[in-house]
Amino acid sequence: MKYTVDKKEQYVIFTLLEEKLDTSISPQLKSELLTVNAEGYRNLVLDMSQVKYTDSSGLSALLVGNRTFGEDGGIFVIAAPQEHVLKLIKISMLDKVLKIVDGPEAAAEAIFIHEIDNGEDEEAD
Repeated sequence: MKYTVDKKEQYVIFTLLEEKLDTSISPQLKSELLTVNAEGYRNLVLDMSQVKYTDSSGLSALLVGNRTFGEDGGIFVIAAPQEHVLKLIKISMLDKVLKIVDGPEAAAEAIFIHEIDNGEDEEAD
């Protein structure tokens, strides 16, 4: 599986450099997402701008990422999914569960807002 990882202060941008997210690479993606989380990062942006196709195992990998980062109080953001991928996400009704944005700038903004909202929640406790 080809990918890049760009570690920022508040989050990680994980860019998948594959055209297909299917059974051949989804287990490896799950493993990499768990590794990034284990390194102590709470927020992750999955840049899917290169991915033209996904199947149910790819969607499963997205759900693993969403659950893993959400459990730690962080956020898992999918950035720039292509039309076919977004269509499958919507058909599966996962657009109600996953945070999907147009690109890296919008993802950074979503993380910033999430951090502010969580900070206020913690102060209220």
